[in-house]
Amino acid sequence: MPPRGMAGHVYSAGEPTFFTVISGPSEIGKRETIGYHRLKGNRATGQQGFLMTRRVDFITVGRSDYGIYKPVIRAFDASSRWDAGLVVSGGHLDETAGVSLQEIMADGFAIRARIPLRSGGNGPVATNQAMSDAISGLARLYAEERPDLVFVLGDRSEMFAFTGALVPFNIPIAHIHGGELSFGAIDDVFRHAITKMSHLHFAATREYADRIIRMGEEPWRVTVSGAPGLDALRSMVLPDRAVLEKRFNIDLSEPPILATFHPVTRQADSIEDQVSVFLRALSERPEPVIITAPNLDSGHEVIRSAYERFLRQNPRAKLVESFGHENYLAMLRETLAMVGNSSSGLIETPSFQLPTLNIGDRQKGRTRARNVVDVAHNLDAIREGLQRILDPEFRQSLSGLKNPYGDGHAAERIITRANEIPLDEKLVAKVFHDGPGVS
Repeated sequence: MPPRGMAGHVYSAGEPTFFTVISGPSEIGKRETIGYHRLKGNRATGQQGFLMTRRVDFITVGRSDYGIYKPVIRAFDASSRWDAGLVVSGGHLDETAGVSLQEIMADGFAIRARIPLRSGGNGPVATNQAMSDAISGLARLYAEERPDLVFVLGDRSEMFAFTGALVPFNIPIAHIHGGELSFGAIDDVFRHAITKMSHLHFAATREYADRIIRMGEEPWRVTVSGAPGLDALRSMVLPDRAVLEKRFNIDLSEPPILATFHPVTRQADSIEDQVSVFLRALSERPEPVIITAPNLDSGHEVIRSAYERFLRQNPRAKLVESFGHENYLAMLRETLAMVGNSSSGLIETPSFQLPTLNIGDRQKGRTRARNVVDVAHNLDAIREGLQRILDPEFRQSLSGLKNPYGDGHAAERIITRANEIPLDEKLVAKVFHDGPGVS
């Protein structure tokens, strides 16, 4: 019987393997061959011929996970032991927010499949429809060829659905960024469910790793890798100010406030009021503002409409749909402060000793460094918070700050663990690890 990923066929040198478009519900069964990837030579021994590498797939559903994934994908793609490819879905394929697909294609990674999800609506019905598309699309893809290992990341509803689709296939699943908390979002539930369906765990901090173990995961399955999104700070030369200005048509001669605001999915009824208060506080500041677009969670259309009104009334404000991860990190270097409710305000900004105002409950429960000031979601609190983080003395107080989310070597730790772990029945057949009982 051939290894998983070979689909009953042993490939010879130069013979392509194809990636596939998995069409939406109205076109079930339609498949289109649109490209191919290579088999890898035996670089380890220098012998002629080709290794039967292990296939690893990375499921990516939007810009929020792809930038974090990228150092890990790059490490696997460069290894002679692995045949790495992407299953692309969600926001990458959305007409209004799909610019991140261009980034993936420019990076040159193999795309196994594109799985479109229904969009265009808000609320639980639209979310469930997208999850249904994810499950059926991945099932059709892996009915023919199965990878040896699949990586999932984070906590989005689409990622939860894709992970659930993997379980009946008994494919080993590796989860990045488990064990975290975000009480203000329904993603908190999805993240913990993904943890219980996964077989290997790569946690950003020791605290998160310990929580995964307390959830019943065996300690040998859990690795403290750090946050992969920080690896680019160590391994890449980020774009300079002039490149950012030209690439995104922005003026950075005066450092701006960088603002990012996403829907708070446990407070869906108050999204309009929340974004209104957020933007009013920003409008009262004299500094220029650069806003990044919201994610595609339910309520994003309300936020986008509010942004459009804000931009018309505030000529010193600019909207950038998506910077891409490396450009975004470079923007943190050029920015006066970060304001909003994004996890990047907690994970990436400490590396830049950047003052950050975290608003409301969306990130409640996550580890934070002392550059982060938390405020309630009301106008007076946001005003006071802005005044505090924009005080030059506050930024000076952050000198020497260390990032609690890692040292920029996460991808190295992840691929090292993947190389040494047998992808066998012991890995897939999980048992519940009981800790000390309640006294």
